[in-house]
Amino acid sequence: MNARVNVPKTAKRGEVIEIKTLVAHTMETGFRRTHLGAPIPRNIVTTLTCNYNGVEVFRAELHPSISANPYLQFTTVATESGTLEFRWSGDNGFSVSEAARISVT
Repeated sequence: MNARVNVPKTAKRGEVIEIKTLVAHTMETGFRRTHLGAPIPRNIVTTLTCNYNGVEVFRAELHPSISANPYLQFTTVATESGTLEFRWSGDNGFSVSEAARISVT
């Protein structure tokens, strides 16, 4: 699985920064059936969390209506230099992590 994050490399202390995330995942709602009528099991990304230097700054709970390869965009305040850690989790043990560094002046 592939995850991408777009975080500014630098920011001024107190600046609101925009963060963009994308994770490659073929979502399956669990509501569809095969051509033979058998149900296709649900397989979705259920959660995205973002920790900034170990403190959770964003959490999204996702549901079956989310699209494949979910793209999420949010903002946070640049408080100090450090690392933003992203973790997507979902059905069937799905888990992907990514990290990005930011330098705050």
